[in-house]
Amino acid sequence: MRALIQRVSEAAVRVDGEVIGQCGPGLLILVCAMPGDDTATGEKLAAKISKMRIFEDEAGKMNRALVDTGGSALVVSQFTLAADTSRGNRPGFSGAAAPAEAERLYTAFAASLAALGPAVETGRFGADMKVSLINDGPVTIWIDTDG
Repeated sequence: MRALIQRVSEAAVRVDGEVIGQCGPGLLILVCAMPGDDTATGEKLAAKISKMRIFEDEAGKMNRALVDTGGSALVVSQFTLAADTSRGNRPGFSGAAAPAEAERLYTAFAASLAALGPAVETGRFGADMKVSLINDGPVTIWIDTDG
């Protein structure tokens, strides 16, 4: 799986003008299932993200994790994280998992993260989503589990 996590003050996702998911201080997590991923991959990724120390402590150091802060998360599926840009000017997306499998793994990832404690809301798989955020820091981190 691949994930792009952004520490946010707030984030929201809209479909047809309606907010379908949002979070306050915490993380916006864009996630992409890849061929070879399974539920265990998503559980491992959720555990890593929930414990990643990217929030400031009392001394101003990035030393606290999402689970330490009581923050929330907005999880949005994004197959474009699988983009292959090695040839030409049009990215290829064949590195993403097939849609039915990707949706199953995306849903399982969000459930795994929620089971670790933070409040989790999601986007709508396969929808034309409009995502807004206020990046805090900015802090943006790429994670690739390599299947």
